[in-house]
Amino acid sequence: MTHSPRFAFLLACALCAVLPACGRDQAAAANNRDARGGSAPVAVTTTIVRSSDFSDALAALGTARARESVTITAKVSETVQQVHFDSGDAVAKGAVLVTLSGQQQLAALRSAEAAAKESQQLLDRQDALAKQQLIATSQLDTQRAARDQANAQAAQVRAQLGDRVIRAPFGGVLGLRQVSPGALVTPGTVIATLDDLSRVYVDFPIPEGELAQLAQGQRVSGRVAAYPGATFEGLVSTIDTRIDPTTRSVNVRADFPNPDHRLRPGMLVNVDLRHGERNALLLPEISVVQVGERTFVYRVDADGSVQQVDVKVGTRRDGRAEILDGVKAGDRVVVDGTGKLRPGAKIADANARTATR
Repeated sequence: MTHSPRFAFLLACALCAVLPACGRDQAAAANNRDARGGSAPVAVTTTIVRSSDFSDALAALGTARARESVTITAKVSETVQQVHFDSGDAVAKGAVLVTLSGQQQLAALRSAEAAAKESQQLLDRQDALAKQQLIATSQLDTQRAARDQANAQAAQVRAQLGDRVIRAPFGGVLGLRQVSPGALVTPGTVIATLDDLSRVYVDFPIPEGELAQLAQGQRVSGRVAAYPGATFEGLVSTIDTRIDPTTRSVNVRADFPNPDHRLRPGMLVNVDLRHGERNALLLPEISVVQVGERTFVYRVDADGSVQQVDVKVGTRRDGRAEILDGVKAGDRVVVDGTGKLRPGAKIADANARTATR
């Protein structure tokens, strides 16, 4: 069977049209295979391994206490004449808080002072007579004793009158006022509370087995529910001398500066007691991958590929992990995106893209 030249020409034209289209389809298919095969860079975030100060921490629950704290009460039974403060006032040491009625004591004081003055005048006259040897020395001694007794009586009445003026024993912040003018108070009647909030103590228990890790001056951090994002810094001031035989723990007291009065007596404080301070290699905890018994990170090589590197992890705290072995300072490690990686995969650092925008 023979073909005409016209037929051969048409067949050649058809082949020329089909072959380029096949080439384009094959190139597209190759690109799709590259995308499916994972050779395209994987978007991740990375960090540089660096060394910084780090320490272990013991966690405990403690209770805040004011540096100085007292409940102001009356010493005598008397009527409140005047109240000199309002609830929540800050007062200085010695400030008058309450004045109680003391008319009876004022009258007794005037009488005692008059008797003491008369006794002193009589002693002066007898002393002049004794110098002229007109009276016996024993009589002068008797009068001197009477003078001293009169002065003591006057001092006693002054003290009783002083009990009618209630003062702040130290500087601090007053709590709620519990009395009003005209009220009858008796010994033990609560007038107000007074707390020195410039510093607070936090007492917390530590297990007996950690006693060797404790020392005065250790740094302590505390957190309270009232201020979720705040951390308060203090120092260990006292370690109790006795171990509780029931709980097998020792009570520790930490001293916290409190200039803004945010810490209040009675607050529950989450305490971290730091010890074993050292310089350590640290990584974000999410960069450490745990698969079975293996613990590893993805280290970024110079060519932009990643490799699994086994590491030994020490203490984990505050979202950071201490790396004891496996990487060194200056290594670049994948932080976020480890679940998409395989050894040898190429990466695109999202941090670098963000920085260039």
